Amino acid sequence: MCDTFVVMPDISENGRTVLCKNSDRPSFDCQPLACHGRKHFEKDSSLKLAYLTIPQADKRFATLGSSPYWCWGYEEGINEFGVAIGNEAVYTRDLTLYAEMEREGIGLPRGLLGMELIRLGLERGETALNALLVMTSLIEQYGQWGSGVPMADTVTGAYHNSFMIADGKEAYLLETAGKRWAAKKITRSFAAISNELSIRTDITRKSPDLIEYACKMLWHREGEVFDFAKSYISQKNPRQLSHIRVQRARQLLAQAVSEHGRVSISWMKRILRDHYEGSFLEGPMFNPSSPDFLSLCMHDSPAKFTWGNTASSSLFVLPNDENHLPIFWWAPGVPCCSIYIPFFVDAGTLPECVTLAGTYGKTLCAPSEVKEEDRYQKGSFWWEMRRLLDQINGDEDGSFYHQRHAQVRAVFDELENQWMQELDKVEARAVQMKKDGDISGMKEFLAGYSKQCLEKAAEAVEKAAESFDGAI
Repeated sequence: MCDTFVVMPDISENGRTVLCKNSDRPSFDCQPLACHGRKHFEKDSSLKLAYLTIPQADKRFATLGSSPYWCWGYEEGINEFGVAIGNEAVYTRDLTLYAEMEREGIGLPRGLLGMELIRLGLERGETALNALLVMTSLIEQYGQWGSGVPMADTVTGAYHNSFMIADGKEAYLLETAGKRWAAKKITRSFAAISNELSIRTDITRKSPDLIEYACKMLWHREGEVFDFAKSYISQKNPRQLSHIRVQRARQLLAQAVSEHGRVSISWMKRILRDHYEGSFLEGPMFNPSSPDFLSLCMHDSPAKFTWGNTASSSLFVLPNDENHLPIFWWAPGVPCCSIYIPFFVDAGTLPECVTLAGTYGKTLCAPSEVKEEDRYQKGSFWWEMRRLLDQINGDEDGSFYHQRHAQVRAVFDELENQWMQELDKVEARAVQMKKDGDISGMKEFLAGYSKQCLEKAAEAVEKAAESFDGAI
């Protein structure tokens, strides 16, 4: 379960496109950061993915993203041109058919994972439209089938994907079903998605046989207005898991515009940290770590009706001219108990602690080849934040959540606000260095700033952990 939304420049407080995503994964599915520089490849080079080996492109663009401990791809990421992408698992009629065939022993060719498509789109697309064309071409050629969850079998762990692809000027919602797809262009206001198909009749681009195939399968009647979601969505997957969350995101975005005329970065963080506070539900009966519903900020349920936690939360602030840089605000773990730290793809490097997984290590393999859950290891910032969540909760019921959450939020909010106030000057200085041709100086400056922010965050986490020590 994930949630993604985009805020376009006409209603964004800073006049820039901002793409936001909460990535929800199993609670052990460590999701550190990864960066990969621009690189050229020899002719006829190949690229090994989880289930396929495909031709490598002549060159790849520099990227930065959040990547599960076993995965080549990204759950969300950004490239050097300021293209950002996030995805959602969606459940289609095709997926239901594939699962039935798999159970009957009919072998189906494996395809691409959504996380792989995100990174491929970023590595090969200079604009949102370019990335869309790259991804749809690969989808048409290779399709999607195979588990995307470590240690889960194909039927249990497979899903199709919905993507939000954005740059500084426009965004595209791309929704897929096997080798078929539909896309909707977004140029103003906002759009939010969750784990369900949402493109109806307003299709900007589509795969060539999208309607023909739906007619053949008796999902659509020829001559009627074509409704993509209605035709392709699986009626066997419950939508209460997703629809209440996407509607909550849309409600809060609309509220920001209604009350303030614009949507600020702070408000976007508030949405990503939401558990229905201020709604008719009034938030959870006890606390977010004892959830009553699937919420935007996802916590592992003692009753196990959630399948894990929010593993990472991200805000991508995208450049709309040469005076801005792509900025990646990243919070490991559930965002209500975490801290957003600014990183830059232009830095070309990351502090080691944010790239480290736990005891299993960072590997590149198919989910079926993962042998065990990743576990806490000192020095991995993701795991330090995951451990802090357990300490904030105190026990399975989250008995200490309210008191300890308030303590860490006071410290984390102060740091986030400080960095927000500094960032315009940091960005302006880095842009000037870039214009002056001092690329190495710019990289060093940006990397140093992120490292400085991370060190302050790590110090705050360590102090909090020490004060809560012995609570779990």
